[in-house]
Amino acid sequence: MSISIRSLNKIYPNGNHALKDINMEIPTGMFGLLGPNGAGKSTLMRILVALMEPTSGEVEVFGYNLLKQRKEVRSILGYLPQDFRFFAKYKTYEFLDYAARLSGMNHSKQRRQAVDEMLESVGLFDARERYANRLSGGMKRRLGIAQALIHNPKLIIVDEPTTGLDPEERIRFRNILAEISKKDVSIILSTHIVGDISSTCNCMALMNTGELAFYGAPQDMLKETEGKVWRIKIKSNELPIIDKKYPVITTIPSGTGWEVQVVADEIDGYDAEPYPPNLEHAYVYYMEKKLNRWVNG
Repeated sequence: MSISIRSLNKIYPNGNHALKDINMEIPTGMFGLLGPNGAGKSTLMRILVALMEPTSGEVEVFGYNLLKQRKEVRSILGYLPQDFRFFAKYKTYEFLDYAARLSGMNHSKQRRQAVDEMLESVGLFDARERYANRLSGGMKRRLGIAQALIHNPKLIIVDEPTTGLDPEERIRFRNILAEISKKDVSIILSTHIVGDISSTCNCMALMNTGELAFYGAPQDMLKETEGKVWRIKIKSNELPIIDKKYPVITTIPSGTGWEVQVVADEIDGYDAEPYPPNLEHAYVYYMEKKLNRWVNG
């Protein structure tokens, strides 16, 4: 395992217990960290990138003790925060060159080659002369991952990387991460978008109110939803009733009524047929039945 987290706690001065006795192992490859807002994902990310100290517990990153060897951990770390910013005065290639120099890449010829290769790999070589702050949202995300990768880190942490991206850019970004994960590196993808996890990650964790609610393969979480997803055809005036009674995943107009997908152990009073579950169904079912976090209506 590349990262070992043992008995990790974080209590803020205001008394908020943001992380509660987190224990897990993170392997190489793509690892998904899923959970709603306020689950504790951002706090865990800040601890892992050595921007925050935990209240108690231990973290080992590729053999380094995070609390005692912060400099060594940072040297093998690449980080793309959710609110990543660019300096307005830099062109795309200049910004990446700046990031390479910050990472310790001092030989100019080697740095130029690394910058060009990285821009090519993230599909930004043709935009190398464009000012970084004038790139599209998706291109900015790709430049962000380029700066996180320029020094060949062993651990890459990306926080909500596809929020606000259109479907094409979201797929492109996920494909870039998937290609990187084939190397001997660990990529932690923190997100609230279930599709990002199901498309790329072989191992995942679900966090809720600072606790580790699920750890394992997405398929294992999916198994818990088998036989729990239903398709129901209802009249238009019945939709508010269904919405209050069950977690509704999708609603599709059908003639004079609706075809809805819901998650529930069983359906009462309606003609329902089982529907094959996906990870989004599993997430909603888990939050509803296991964690009592679903709010109807």
